[in-house]
Amino acid sequence: MTSPDTTPNNMASPGHNFSPRLTGIDAARGAALLGMMATHLLPTFGPAPGWEPTWIGLTFSGRSSALFAVLAGVGLALATGKQAPRRGAELGAARGGVALRALVIAVVGLALGGLEVNVAIILVHYAVLFLCILSFLGLGVRALGAWTAGWILLSPVLGYLVRPLLLEANLPLQLGHNPNVEDLQTPGALLADLFFTGYYPVCQWISYLLLGLLIGRLALSKQRVQVLLLAVGTAVAIVSKVLGILAMEAWGGRAALSTLPGVRGYPLESMLQVNLTGLRQTDSLWWLATASPHAGTTLDLLHTGGTAAAAIGFFLLLGSWSERIGVRFLLVLSGPGAMTLTLYSLHVWAVSWFVDQPLPSGWTNETMYWAQALTVIAVGAVFALLRRRGPLEWLAHQASRLGSYRPAAVD
Repeated sequence: MTSPDTTPNNMASPGHNFSPRLTGIDAARGAALLGMMATHLLPTFGPAPGWEPTWIGLTFSGRSSALFAVLAGVGLALATGKQAPRRGAELGAARGGVALRALVIAVVGLALGGLEVNVAIILVHYAVLFLCILSFLGLGVRALGAWTAGWILLSPVLGYLVRPLLLEANLPLQLGHNPNVEDLQTPGALLADLFFTGYYPVCQWISYLLLGLLIGRLALSKQRVQVLLLAVGTAVAIVSKVLGILAMEAWGGRAALSTLPGVRGYPLESMLQVNLTGLRQTDSLWWLATASPHAGTTLDLLHTGGTAAAAIGFFLLLGSWSERIGVRFLLVLSGPGAMTLTLYSLHVWAVSWFVDQPLPSGWTNETMYWAQALTVIAVGAVFALLRRRGPLEWLAHQASRLGSYRPAAVD
């Protein structure tokens, strides 16, 4: 959101400091934004009756949004001391800044939630995640490692146990739509949806911010750390995905799940590969054994968290190379990555114009995506070259400054 040396940052300001750390992190965020846009605009499944997964679904579903969330944690770590987390009054000021920044993001998310749009908007969940992570901002690497591991292991179990109780309530505590201003009138349903029954369950998604905080506490400018992130992230992603596939296909998981009444009629094989959203994931412990996108299981969190860590290491390495050769070739990603709140919001607004409406003559989903993607890249590059924050980034920065303000002590 702004320079990571001053305020909590998940959309770092471009151009202020040209370093591999900032460029690589911003580039990873730009890649996450373009990946999320792809899942919004391009088909993730083929047509009925086959419902075959497309390469968009197989590549980006679940991974892009997870990378976006992990990078939020990285930005918060960079904003609160990098390898040496802030303490005392400085930490308190940083928490105040994060809280007011989260409020801005929540207001934007609630406003976008009022649009008629077939996109699962992440911003309100994102804001709640910021608030939930406040108490972890002062922790070092070892403590964060323990918390991250524990959350990845246990939060899916908690979600599995609590979700049926909320869905079986009268009325079911699930919104079935993006959170909006009207939902503030039913806080119980809103909180239940945000934490357990919605598209991005905060209960499990805290894992991503904890992982990001852990990564951000490392010496990210050192090449060995960048290589370690790439190697370990890739290994974890592969192993967790293989285990999930074995559980479903070789050990009987899919066969058992296909007999559940709530699954009949769904293309379960394809959904396990692309997106489990829409299935209640109750009545069988086999749900906890999947590594499917948006399953919110331990294997899913490990896989998507691993791919996020690998992507961060990869883009940091590219950032280091970019600095060595003196060519800013990552600008096409780091520019939009530095103003994702603005560009994501504009993307959602643009998508809302075509819900239940025909595309312009001669346009396809592919041309719509590339038109928006190229616009995002161009706008991000211009703001980066002008060394300017995006409008919503500027607003969030001002809120952060206000929240972190502490009057000088008087002797």
